[in-house]
Amino acid sequence: MINNAMTLEEAIQQRRSVRGYKPDPIDQETLDSIFTSAQLSPSNCNVQPWQVLLATGEACQILKDKMHHAFMHGQNMNPDFSGLPKFEGNMRTRQVECAQALYGAMGIARDDKIARMKATARNYQFFDAPHVAFITMKKDFSPAIAVDVGMYAQTLMLLMTSHGIGSCAQASTAYYPDIVREFFELDNDMGILFGISFGYEDKTVDANQTRTTRAPLSQIIHHKK
Repeated sequence: MINNAMTLEEAIQQRRSVRGYKPDPIDQETLDSIFTSAQLSPSNCNVQPWQVLLATGEACQILKDKMHHAFMHGQNMNPDFSGLPKFEGNMRTRQVECAQALYGAMGIARDDKIARMKATARNYQFFDAPHVAFITMKKDFSPAIAVDVGMYAQTLMLLMTSHGIGSCAQASTAYYPDIVREFFELDNDMGILFGISFGYEDKTVDANQTRTTRAPLSQIIHHKK
């Protein structure tokens, strides 16, 4: 059901990465409403360059099983787009603080490699989410087009939040793009940017107690008057 009382600012403030879900599926009417509204996202010349691969129910479970098996058996990762850079300075500090907050919430010590491995593997089970949406675009599109796709993804997740639905954008789900392409019978010229796991939050999951901070405006805004 749509939470009509939630403002845009409230949705922005409440949205966060949810890493544990209830099995309850989202009804089709709500899904249609969310994805229809997300189509209003801006894009260069209104080309709407995104393509979304949506898996629900049995289809979602099959993809979980395939990806989790690939990860646990050490299958080579071959993402369609370049991976994360090596962060330095303030960005590296934020990255470390984020990891500390997440593993701290789960009670996993820094030197507990087995527990960290199990936590990482949860990515490939979509944190038990009943739905996953893979966000794609053509492989030969430039980073400028990826910006359009990113705006679509942000709009989509904020809409989910406004409906009381949790989500988590996962770069890790793009590490095995061939699994996704084969499952959806997608043309090879389409690249997998990332996946978004989503559903109703299970608040009993320790990882969902994670809270991160944001940098002060003095580090972000360079303002001349």
